[in-house]
Amino acid sequence: MTPQHTNSPVSSLRDWLRHLGASSRLAVARDGVRLEHELAAIAKRLDGRQAVLFPRPDGHEVSVVSGFMSRRAWIAEALGVEEAQLLPRFREAVERPVPWAEVSGPAPCQEVRHEADLDLRRLLPIPTHSEHDNGPYITAGLAIARNPDSGVQNVSIHRLQVHAPRRMAALLLPRHLQAFHRSAEGRDQALPVAIAIGVDPVTMLASQAILPIDHDELEVAGALHGTPLRVVKCLTSEVRVPADAEIIIEGRLLPHTRELEGPFGEFPRYYSERAYREVIEVDAVTHRRNPLFHTIVPAEMEHLLLGSIPREASLLSLLQRSHPRVTDVHLSVGGVGRYHLYVQFDKKREGEAKNVILAAFGAHYDIKQVVVVDTDVNVHDPAEVEWAVATRFQADRDLVVVGGAQGSVLDPSTTVGMPPGDDPSALRHQGISAKMGLDATRPVVYEAHVFTRVRIPGEDDVDPARDLRAFEASDAAHWIG
Repeated sequence: MTPQHTNSPVSSLRDWLRHLGASSRLAVARDGVRLEHELAAIAKRLDGRQAVLFPRPDGHEVSVVSGFMSRRAWIAEALGVEEAQLLPRFREAVERPVPWAEVSGPAPCQEVRHEADLDLRRLLPIPTHSEHDNGPYITAGLAIARNPDSGVQNVSIHRLQVHAPRRMAALLLPRHLQAFHRSAEGRDQALPVAIAIGVDPVTMLASQAILPIDHDELEVAGALHGTPLRVVKCLTSEVRVPADAEIIIEGRLLPHTRELEGPFGEFPRYYSERAYREVIEVDAVTHRRNPLFHTIVPAEMEHLLLGSIPREASLLSLLQRSHPRVTDVHLSVGGVGRYHLYVQFDKKREGEAKNVILAAFGAHYDIKQVVVVDTDVNVHDPAEVEWAVATRFQADRDLVVVGGAQGSVLDPSTTVGMPPGDDPSALRHQGISAKMGLDATRPVVYEAHVFTRVRIPGEDDVDPARDLRAFEASDAAHWIG
């Protein structure tokens, strides 16, 4: 399963799946796997080793695919770059977006059209993932909407509970889509929205770019592809969607309408509560002939990497503006790709690392813990970071704690320690969190070799193919006896 670099970005989901299949990284499940829990269980078991194609799940005509972005190296490969160039390439695309190109006439995503007698669960194989999920969820749909004030699009991913034939409840966090909906709702208007399912991995990654409002993530996709992304106008609205997507759901976020959604197993690997959420009413479904339905198993690697890599690129850019000697960052898997940030820093003066910690807290409200290490520590290796903390950190001088800050509303620990009688759901939605920073850098000046890492000369030059041979039976008699 060694990456076989494509040298150029992949242009379609199907090309990428063929590429994975040719390198033994795509498994095919037996026909008829159950959509409730079994499909997600199989995909989770192979998470990070193989993507899985599920033919005819529950007898459904549409096949499901999951896990095709479940390793960092695979994502770099899909972009046509080495893994070390993943963040610089993504950052470059964010800074130099490429406008999309609209196609005329029927696009691949509109080969088959459904507008009457819609029933999403009949049309699409929507899985129920976790044990206590409140029914089937769309987890890999790109929600695309236009700002009612400017007309500029936004792309994001939201969990969508399909709870009626043509209605979905959506969790909208305080970001751009929620702002668009509130603006339309203030005028007593619905907000047109489209859900694109089954896009190529490059466009999938671009959808998670952290951009200011009125910047279209589909233009980041164009920059990553190296060519304008093909889009097509929806049948029922002015929204433009990826023309080569597998499936498009067209609908409207209804004004002044909230319906119960949840619980749902989220990325922190806990369930979010049942609550009233915004509602999408579906007007049309279009898709390719023989489409593929992409599902992301919540809290597994595909989910975590899609969230962490764009955030890392954004955090690296923001930190380097104030601290140019920040050389790398990593959002750890143990920190669910959101909460724990490791920062590699070339420290020249005492106190600088604490400033980097404070800058990181301000860079994104999800960040809960920051560890700053020296440039000899690999931030992508948790054991290396832990070693730095064990040998270069003292809590009475190197710990930074900030209480009462904004954190993630999905972090269940924000409900801990409430006075009796307080409403836990209210505090959870506030997301009030404490932040912790650890300066695990060595002193700028130290005596002799106190903080010099132990190394063996030539250790990096060892070549097992040159320096070792297979153990043979004659070796036992001759050397061991």
